[in-house]
Amino acid sequence: MVQFEYALLVRRRQARLEDTGWELIYTWYGPDGSMLDVSAYGETALEHLNRAGLQGWDLVAVTDDSSMEGTAELHRYHLKRVLPPTPPRQRIRATRLGRRPSPR
Repeated sequence: MVQFEYALLVRRRQARLEDTGWELIYTWYGPDGSMLDVSAYGETALEHLNRAGLQGWDLVAVTDDSSMEGTAELHRYHLKRVLPPTPPRQRIRATRLGRRPSPR
């Protein structure tokens, strides 16, 4: 049976705090629950998605949060990749244990 692991790339467009204009922030949510700011790896979502694709990730869905006001945008890129097959567990063979001699 094929098993998958999932990750999430989130793109936030928000007003800069120290300057006028906008900034893009990219955050990677890994399958292990980790959260990592990956903004330094690229300036566009396409750069980030191509980087993830080189690591075996497939884009399965894109969602955006349309309820956010005009000062911010939020896009979520949902990704999955096939987990390598796990080797079958070795079966432990039951062995017959000799009977203990009854104490006299």
